[in-house]
Amino acid sequence: MQEKDHIFAAPIDRLGDFCFDHKVADVFPDMIKRSVPGYSNIISAIGMMTARFAQPHTQLYDLGCSLGAATQEMRRNLNQPGCRIVAVDNSAAMVERARNHLAAFRSDVEVELLEADICDLTIENASVVVLNFTLQFIDPALREVLLGNIYAGLKPGGVLILSEKFVSADDTVNELLIDLHHDFKRANGYSELEISQKRTALENVLRPDSPEQHKARLKRLGFAHVDMWFQCFNFGSMVAVK
Repeated sequence: MQEKDHIFAAPIDRLGDFCFDHKVADVFPDMIKRSVPGYSNIISAIGMMTARFAQPHTQLYDLGCSLGAATQEMRRNLNQPGCRIVAVDNSAAMVERARNHLAAFRSDVEVELLEADICDLTIENASVVVLNFTLQFIDPALREVLLGNIYAGLKPGGVLILSEKFVSADDTVNELLIDLHHDFKRANGYSELEISQKRTALENVLRPDSPEQHKARLKRLGFAHVDMWFQCFNFGSMVAVK
């Protein structure tokens, strides 16, 4: 049975920065479903794009894999020979649970699950790379370097799927999207206290960019085709093809 997210349900005297520890890993599926609009659609589409873009005898990467939902969808839709998936997360708790989750599904596709910093990883011979709500937690000064490494490791015709929380350049629209997201969380049972405390905990660790910033950076790095394929409120996903 899926555990319910009550992490911020009671008042916390000293709110530290949000981290992906065992408490978060235990309730992560419920947290994501109730906090990120469109998450299940994004996961499904990652599978569809895997089927479309995976090339024979290449590697596929899930960077910031958390419990392995995207990895499993990639594995389920992979239809090319000689491929393997590399799934990476820097949280020991997430990697531990991802390993158990992936082991519950039978598959002939090799998955290498690594506990590591994705900024230290060398991307090689890649046809599909997924950053599913991961880049927003990376130091802004390191984001272009990481994306440059991904671009360098992608084969021609390869795809980067980048899902993020966005900030709008228009202040009025930005406030509207934030309010709509909070309405979404209220509709999914979160209290005002939970919404407020989690927002405070995330302030120093989740620093979003605007869609325009993402597009300009990806184009600057050399991606030939970049655009938003999905957005719901201030959450969305972009596709970048080399």
